[in-house]
Amino acid sequence: MKIDDDFRVLVVEDEALISMLIEDMLADIGCKRVDVAPSVEAALDSLTKSAPDFAMLDINLNGTRSFPVADALASREIPFVFLSGYGAQGLDQVYRDARVLQKPFQLGELETCLESALG
Repeated sequence: MKIDDDFRVLVVEDEALISMLIEDMLADIGCKRVDVAPSVEAALDSLTKSAPDFAMLDINLNGTRSFPVADALASREIPFVFLSGYGAQGLDQVYRDARVLQKPFQLGELETCLESALG
């Protein structure tokens, strides 16, 4: 997969170690611009400053669901994937067709997910 230098990814993840691992994986596939937000508020704030090309959202952020971020992304037609240790179980019915990348995931799974989301 070839990613251009301007490709930006927003990672919404409350666990610092996991967000660092995701950043490393994204760097391994050529993503040079990664923004990390540990909460819904930080993610929504990030979206007011820049528009990512793709986003990765942990479903559960310290007990708060990331659905407001998903709604904001969907309204701007920005592709995203949910991240979860429980698969699609934590999703509300409205997101039943959303992509879910189950943690822990491998680099190849992330790459496949990106390719699928971006067509």
